[in-house]
Amino acid sequence: MPRGMFGVRGSGDTSGYGRFAPPIARSDTASRPYGEPFDTVMDALEDALGPTTTDAVERVVTHRGELTVHVARNHLPAVLSALRDTESLRFELCLGVSGVHVPADTGRELHAVYHLSSLTHGRRIRVEVSVPDSDPHVPSSCGIYPTNDWHERETYDFFGILFDGHPSLTRIEMPDDWEGHPQRKDYPLGGIPVQFHGATIPPPDQRRSYS
Repeated sequence: MPRGMFGVRGSGDTSGYGRFAPPIARSDTASRPYGEPFDTVMDALEDALGPTTTDAVERVVTHRGELTVHVARNHLPAVLSALRDTESLRFELCLGVSGVHVPADTGRELHAVYHLSSLTHGRRIRVEVSVPDSDPHVPSSCGIYPTNDWHERETYDFFGILFDGHPSLTRIEMPDDWEGHPQRKDYPLGGIPVQFHGATIPPPDQRRSYS
């Protein structure tokens, strides 16, 4: 049973308390049977990919009722196309591309995560690609899901993942001349002084420390 702040049980801890005890241990690699509808989805995906499945799918993770398929980056377009176009899958909608920076994951520090939804079958799936910080290239998915034009630009802006084949991979949030990628874990805290009604607040890294 989850336990949150002030003895609250049975709900997520949204307080920032930091001592939330998750009730389910995560497994990094799942094996069959995954449970339905995951087995049905993976059967259809493997049929669509054929003999390339072994090279394309690195591992499968099931956690909290969600399915995540880790894919080799050079096979990403084929996997996304199969998920979209196969009649028994029909993941027509990509809800976005998220970036994740995991410095401790040596050789796979940068992750691009695609959240797909099937309006036809009422299912969701997550596709994840991991690349090294030294070679942060991932094929663009804009030709498969056109709205990812914006999502890939944001992920590039904040995490530095380079989406090869993107029609215009430019920053979307930060100024064009901004140095670095602000949502990486090793990005300096930084900040600028803020003036408010005559009072000046220094940047976070220049404020008084209470530790």
